[in-house]
Amino acid sequence: MLIGLKIENIAVIEKAQINFDCGLNVLTGETGAGKSIIIDSLNAALGERTSRELIRTGTENASVYAEFSNISATVESILDESGIEIMPDKTLTLSRRLSTSGKNSCRVNGCAVTVSLLKEIGSQLINIHGQHDNQSLLSPEKHCGFIDKLAENEELRANYKKVFSELVSVKKELDALYDTRDEKAARLDYLNFQIDEITKADVRIGEREELNKEKTLLANSGKVVKALQRAYAALSGDNGILAGLEECAQDAETAAKYYSEAEKTALGIRGVSYELADFSAELGRLKDGFDFNPARLSEIDERLDFLYRLSMKYGAEESDILAYLEKITAEKSEIEISDERIGELEEKLYALSDRIKELSAQLTESRMTAARAFEKSVKSELEFLDMPKVTFVVDRKATALTSKGADSIEFLISANPGQEPKPIAKIASGGELSRIMLAIKNVLSDKDDIGTLIFDEIDAGVSGSAAEKIALKLYQVSKGRQVICVTHLARIAAQADRHMKIQKSVEESKTYTSVTPLDFEQRAAEIARITAGDAVTALQLETAKEMLLNAKEKGDGQ
Repeated sequence: MLIGLKIENIAVIEKAQINFDCGLNVLTGETGAGKSIIIDSLNAALGERTSRELIRTGTENASVYAEFSNISATVESILDESGIEIMPDKTLTLSRRLSTSGKNSCRVNGCAVTVSLLKEIGSQLINIHGQHDNQSLLSPEKHCGFIDKLAENEELRANYKKVFSELVSVKKELDALYDTRDEKAARLDYLNFQIDEITKADVRIGEREELNKEKTLLANSGKVVKALQRAYAALSGDNGILAGLEECAQDAETAAKYYSEAEKTALGIRGVSYELADFSAELGRLKDGFDFNPARLSEIDERLDFLYRLSMKYGAEESDILAYLEKITAEKSEIEISDERIGELEEKLYALSDRIKELSAQLTESRMTAARAFEKSVKSELEFLDMPKVTFVVDRKATALTSKGADSIEFLISANPGQEPKPIAKIASGGELSRIMLAIKNVLSDKDDIGTLIFDEIDAGVSGSAAEKIALKLYQVSKGRQVICVTHLARIAAQADRHMKIQKSVEESKTYTSVTPLDFEQRAAEIARITAGDAVTALQLETAKEMLLNAKEKGDGQ
């Protein structure tokens, strides 16, 4: 709730410190004393649109500070998300500094913030209703929130929102897959062609190197055959090395029979003759076994040409081609999986669609059940507030599914019998708006978490029994919450838990406004003034005191 408001250099207010209590706080004063300026100052602190004309004449800057206690969990959440420190005692200070240059300075708990954030926080702290009210009652988009609070359907709305979010996510993924399905089908055909081509090619690492070696051999086969033949003839021919070496070995062995020192040499020569005989046999085998096939050379050329063309498409080396095959095989699997995913998502989408329709219907039913009870309760409250001819209707229209359901809800009224109900903003006057909001707030008194309500001249255009009933309702609404009321009616002032008088004075050609809390005697004098004007008699003063003494008893008895 609002516990303090400090104003500096705003219009006729040079300095003012106003302290508020829980319950019903009333501001009274003569016309033009500055009551509306206090509301304008508070609006500035709450982030509402303001004007440089509010700045007191002769000064360059104006400031307003609003202090709150026992802030709600909603406000704490906004502060936490915005990185603003939450005070341990749950107090909160909003401030705004205006300058003639047009610059604004906004702070929350000392942290600089934007006007939009200040307004977001302020909207969760106070509801102001008055002659020019343009807040929740006139905003159809907020009317559904009133009904939901009465319906107490938080769990149902949470379930609906969860399913709706999942539905949106599935549809988004499915749409993305649909958008690329034709493209992926064409891509899959191309991948299948590439995979088939590479697989059939049976590429082996090192194959081209082997083929090139074989090609070189076949290209020089004539030279190889001739060289082998010459080598064989030199080693094994009639006059070859082996023939001469055999004769040499035999002579050495003959000498060794008689000359022991020749044995080693004879053995060595014999060993060499054996080795050369082996080489001779190997040369003969190579010579006779070498097979030159001209067709094989053509096959190698064709294979090398094929591998070259393959490398131009898929990679320079065999390893690159095989790596590419692995890559496109994986890509093919992903595309095939995405087709499977489409099937899974379509099945899931159908299930979620059925579920969201079911939850939407339940949500609509809960709202309409609450709306019917709400209409009766508000109608009853309006009758009590001397508005018996006003017809109040909760109009529901079906919409496309949104995160909040499939309902568009708007409050309609008909001020006179026979008139078709129309939006409140187009029908109700300022005083009617305040009384309608008072009726609504009384019905929702235990559902609304905004702790402070401000009614600016809710008594406009009413008197007599209607005024007394408004006073009683204000008192009832103030139980469990804070209500601040700017009024000209004595009956409303008499119900106050805290009564403050706004006075204007002129000193040295300058206008000043002060705000003074009143004790019992001062309250009686002010109520008498409101009733009789400046010429207050002793009887009127006694009547005012009696009104004060009886006010609470009447309020508590309702």
